[in-house]
Amino acid sequence: MKSLTQIPLLSSPPRQQRRRCGWSTAGNPHHPTPTHLSFALSAASSSLSASASPEKPVVVVGSANADIYVEIDRLPLEGETISARGGQTLAGGKGANQACCGGRLDYPTYFVGQVGDDAHGRLIEDALRSGGVLLDSLARVPSAPTGHAVVMLQPDGQNTIIIIGGANMNCWPEDLRDEDLDVVRRAGVVLLQREIPDRVNIQIAQAAKNAGVPIILDAGGMESPIPDELLKLVDFFSPNETELARLTGLPTESLEQIVHAVEKIHDKGVNKILLKLGAKGSVLFVEGEDPIMQPIIPASVVLDTTGAGDTFTAAFAVALVESKTMKECLEFAAAAASLCVQAKGAIPSIPSRAAVLELLQSFQADATTK
Repeated sequence: MKSLTQIPLLSSPPRQQRRRCGWSTAGNPHHPTPTHLSFALSAASSSLSASASPEKPVVVVGSANADIYVEIDRLPLEGETISARGGQTLAGGKGANQACCGGRLDYPTYFVGQVGDDAHGRLIEDALRSGGVLLDSLARVPSAPTGHAVVMLQPDGQNTIIIIGGANMNCWPEDLRDEDLDVVRRAGVVLLQREIPDRVNIQIAQAAKNAGVPIILDAGGMESPIPDELLKLVDFFSPNETELARLTGLPTESLEQIVHAVEKIHDKGVNKILLKLGAKGSVLFVEGEDPIMQPIIPASVVLDTTGAGDTFTAAFAVALVESKTMKECLEFAAAAASLCVQAKGAIPSIPSRAAVLELLQSFQADATTK
């Protein structure tokens, strides 16, 4: 990697599979209704699936959570009980967030994931469908609850999150369905995160790699080391500063430290690292090339940073599959993330394509006049 010191940091029927829990997907006649509940596809989803453009879709494989928001003035001290200013439950989860972002950006997007047979699962299903996401590969798992998260939101928009995996981490089949793997093989790009088992991510990544489909792995989720087998399969690895430090065991407080940590990821076989730096922007490191810096596009107000990283990563993926340059991908992602932090809730805050393009146009116009 070149020096960064000069840059200021700103299908046929599936074979019988051994299962850990009962599960089903929409439209699969091999799963009886009494024991394997399935989602009925909405008319809009079915129409989009049948009449989708020849563009290869974005496929997101990952988690779906019910985010329980608690608005607080400060975090409680150990042993302390405090009162919240308010609260609500909204659909979220890194996988669902990224899938909804693809849908809101008017790009054909599939979501491969699992929810429980409960009210939270239906909340997520409705949110995904409303976001324009294709739900053919969303499974309802009767034997596990829908994953959920407690999001403690402070007045400055910063958050602290605790995740309960539920169906995201349990009841996946030993071998993924051929139908779901076929969706992956036909994709233009595949997005993964670490809120589902590593073995599932490895199966998906292997199928994508064999089909020549680029893979983006978001580092968010489990704190355990990422298997080298998975890292060697991905094309883009996307951590934030904290995740980069944790996964490499190296500090990331200065630019020089970040460069050393990135080199350690390169050594594991990852060619491109898409590093999210929060208020300092983002950097794309491509091994052997000069890094590409992207400053933030300032937000008029910051209400909630939940989901901003997922929106950034998914918007980057959409621009990538639309054959934009790397710099254009970063700009598009920065605009989407800027709009995301200006509203509360991970999925409700994801912007439309029209809003992102309008912000980009305004930002670029301002830049040319300065």
